Amino acid sequence: MPPELISILVLVAAFVIATTLSINMGVLAFAAAFLVGTLVGGMSEDDIFAGFPGDLFVVLVGVTFLFAIARANGTTDWLVRQAVRLVGGRIALIPWVMFGIGAVLTAIGAVSPAAAAIVAPIALNLAAQYRINPLLMGAMVVHGTQAGSFSPISIYGTIVNGVLDRSGLPGDPVVLFLGSLVVNAVIAAVVFVVFGGLRLRRAAEVKQLVTVGAGAGGEEPVEEIGLNRDRVLTLVGLVVLVVTTLGFGLDVGLVAMTIAVVLSVLSPKMCKQAPGEVAWPTVLLICGVLTYVGVLETMGTIDYVGNSVANIGVPLLAALLLCYIGAIVSAFASSVGLMGALIPLAVPFLQEGSIGAVGMITALAVASTVVDVSPFSTNGAIVLANAKGVDRDVFFRQLLRYGAIIVAAVPAALWVVFVLPGLG
Repeated sequence: MPPELISILVLVAAFVIATTLSINMGVLAFAAAFLVGTLVGGMSEDDIFAGFPGDLFVVLVGVTFLFAIARANGTTDWLVRQAVRLVGGRIALIPWVMFGIGAVLTAIGAVSPAAAAIVAPIALNLAAQYRINPLLMGAMVVHGTQAGSFSPISIYGTIVNGVLDRSGLPGDPVVLFLGSLVVNAVIAAVVFVVFGGLRLRRAAEVKQLVTVGAGAGGEEPVEEIGLNRDRVLTLVGLVVLVVTTLGFGLDVGLVAMTIAVVLSVLSPKMCKQAPGEVAWPTVLLICGVLTYVGVLETMGTIDYVGNSVANIGVPLLAALLLCYIGAIVSAFASSVGLMGALIPLAVPFLQEGSIGAVGMITALAVASTVVDVSPFSTNGAIVLANAKGVDRDVFFRQLLRYGAIIVAAVPAALWVVFVLPGLG
């Protein structure tokens, strides 16, 4: 049996064991990475550790640490109230505001995980306070950050358009950008309806009536949250986080960790409980799985599958399978890395001329990023780590099921819309 096939079967077995025995998938993935990497892939321990996602580890810990401090000193409560005032108390608009902010941030050049790391903590705090389905809010954040991800000045857009230029293939940056924007907006609209967005209007009206009546019957009015020293310092820190990561390209995890340390030094009593609020089981889960994915990449499993599909003699079928490979792999890995690896795999296939390059690249690019709501992808992991007032195991399974639906349905839909018409 080829070692690449063995590595895939071990991954499937790990999923089955984790699901049936309720064992943290990250622990199983670390063990699988060691056993498969050394016994099957002939890798050294250093090779295995090279696949550990240190950058994502720091993002998850740094961002959740920083926003744990913001929750402890009341900054997130203040931000929540300001966001509600921004939409005039119309709770149903809040998910769309989060979607729009994420789209704008990535469209102007932010890396999608950085935008998600900024928007998700605030969005999920809003979800907890106003009883918005966290799956709805999390999906709106992720699809928002992906909606703007292929603008001509974005990271993803630059990668894809650069590959096309170097390969001499026709490309259309506008089609690529609008394709991602429209697809994610349509999915967000479906999510909004299915997961209770339409009911938020009625809930908001009831809440408004209750709020207006409060105090008339002798009840204490709700205390207005204002700004104090700690909240001002935290807000300054959040502004610094946005400016340095979006404006200067600094790592969001390292910046968040640094700001959290500064705030801890300035207010040690207020911040001493914050490290305990980091979602450590989620960090273990994500880092373990991505370490195993690193083993798969080193062993050549990803290339093995991609090349096998590209050699299929039916171009339209090969195009469909490539879209599914992009979606499946991206659900467990970094979309940024995948853009640089998967698009070149399709170049020889496209140079034959039997498939329209513009439509195929658009379908492949969107299929490889729209699945980032998966809890194993960077954006999905950030959403999972920042969810409030939920059973994380239950929420993890909800994200996993939703991600599986996206993986199963969207690549085929993209194939129909972009590939079959022969665009390009």
